Amino acid sequence: MSLGSALATAMSGLRANQAALSIVSSNIANAQTPGYVSESINQVEVATGDTGASVSVQGVNRQLDQYVQQQLRSETSGGAYADQMANVLTQLQSVYGTPGAAGSLETAYSNFTTAIQALSTTSGSSSSQIAAGSAAQALAQQLNATSQGIQTLRSNAEQDISISVTQANSAMSQIAQINTQLQGMSSTDPAAATLEDQRDAAIDQLSQLMDIRVSSAGNNQTSIYTTNGVELVGAQASQLSFNSQGTLSATSQWNSNPALSSVGTITCTLANGAKVDMIATNSISSGQIAADVTLRDKTLVQAQAQVDQLAASISTALSNQTTAGTAAPASLAPKAGFDLDLSNVLPGNSINLTYTDAATNTQHNVTIVRVDDPGALPLSNTGGNPNDPVIGVNFTGGMASVVSQLNSALGSANLQFSNPSGSTLRVVDSGTGATAVNSASVTTTASSLTGGSAQLPLFIDGTSLYTGAITATGAQQTGYASRITVNPALLTNPSNFTAYSTSPPTQAGDTTRPDYLYTQLTSGTFSYSPQTGLGSASSPYNSTLPNFMQQFLSQQANASTAATQLQQGQDVVVSTLQQKMNSTSGVNIDTEMANLISLQNTYAANAHVMSVVQSMMNSLLQAQV
Repeated sequence: MSLGSALATAMSGLRANQAALSIVSSNIANAQTPGYVSESINQVEVATGDTGASVSVQGVNRQLDQYVQQQLRSETSGGAYADQMANVLTQLQSVYGTPGAAGSLETAYSNFTTAIQALSTTSGSSSSQIAAGSAAQALAQQLNATSQGIQTLRSNAEQDISISVTQANSAMSQIAQINTQLQGMSSTDPAAATLEDQRDAAIDQLSQLMDIRVSSAGNNQTSIYTTNGVELVGAQASQLSFNSQGTLSATSQWNSNPALSSVGTITCTLANGAKVDMIATNSISSGQIAADVTLRDKTLVQAQAQVDQLAASISTALSNQTTAGTAAPASLAPKAGFDLDLSNVLPGNSINLTYTDAATNTQHNVTIVRVDDPGALPLSNTGGNPNDPVIGVNFTGGMASVVSQLNSALGSANLQFSNPSGSTLRVVDSGTGATAVNSASVTTTASSLTGGSAQLPLFIDGTSLYTGAITATGAQQTGYASRITVNPALLTNPSNFTAYSTSPPTQAGDTTRPDYLYTQLTSGTFSYSPQTGLGSASSPYNSTLPNFMQQFLSQQANASTAATQLQQGQDVVVSTLQQKMNSTSGVNIDTEMANLISLQNTYAANAHVMSVVQSMMNSLLQAQV
């Protein structure tokens, strides 16, 4: 090697050393910068055409562990989902209140039953009647507040989805822009490394909002998909939109049919203009957005259904009157059955029949519900016991129409319906022995405080009776907890907590009504809708009102505990992966300081080579002189 070649090689070493020093300086400066990936110099040996070789700097390398990065993004989505679920379910527990404490649903119900019991023990004293009215108002108000709290959480979820969609669009747009900037750049270009850090940070942000799949192609390009294949970022960024409905109510429900949906949905407009409903296609299954959708459309809807069921069951437990049918005339033999008076049947009230199919010895329980809105018919019995059908009948066409509808629906069961007179419905078997009608009854709603029975409309729906009416727009039960109130006539005249008749007048000290109310509230057994998450359509949950309330409150408390435990476990996983990511791809100050010392020594060595070459050249020049 000539002295000139040696000098050039030493110079290349100094240049490489300076580039490496710049990278070390950048690493140390960005040691605490979120998303910064440690970089190293990419040096290659270059032949000089003479003895030995010089060195050339071919850009920088990012010290990125892509496998750990992929795992971290997946768990980050799960962590964001768990965090949001745990946070909102904890807030839901606050809505219910601490069991046994003032301001809780359990306490309000307990105070009400205690006040009703006091009506019996005090023989209906004036003070106990007023106290019962106040306790009833407190319970209704607690149900109102609970419903409002649940809907506030749903409205917050609606708002959160809107914010998250905006953030997702921002991240997707940034990823697409950086893709464009990186086109044509070498992966070892220092500027490319900085842009890739920025792109990774945007992808990390997107992974908190939804579960994604990242695909890297040549030319530094990255595509983003949902886990079921919807393209979010390709050559261009897709655009998410969310038609927020603002403040939600109990009747605000998501539906795959946009015309029937009363909450917002997320639509993805792809680069080619095609649109995808991200909720209807289950395209987002994790991340904060998925958690908010689950809370808004499932978890909190079920919580609302539970308090609505409680409010409805309390109302009907105190107001429903069930009257057994009278035996049909013996002159109809061999046919046998019952006559039912339908004069007081209101929309939502029901007729209950039991009959036995002789061929299979199977007992059937038929529930016939008055439904006067044609748009709500026929009623769905999907998932229910086929032996216990629920049939909707429109009463607006009169008794002839009712009879026709029932014969059409149940004629195949060898049941015959007729209208012998007035509002009487007669149901008999065919007389062939194929079917035996076991029982028949009518359940109606008491509309008067002094109708002569222990039942009364203590709680009402705003200004209307609560009957459980069903219309095309939904059931009266939906959102009832937000509207339940105490009958103002009872508050005006609280003596009707005990006085149930005016002709003849209720005797002083008669505790018939208070005894009935207390029994219904504490030990009466009722059936509850499977929409509450308890029981099923084929095997409904049956229990007392206190047990039902304790059951769903316990269910929600367990769900909150489980969500918190999942959150804690997920936080550990994310933290562990983040530490692993930092150890493999982050800046290690100890390593960088060691590199700095090595560079210092290398720089001194290259400088020494240059000094020696210069001395040798000076000696050569002096010898020539």
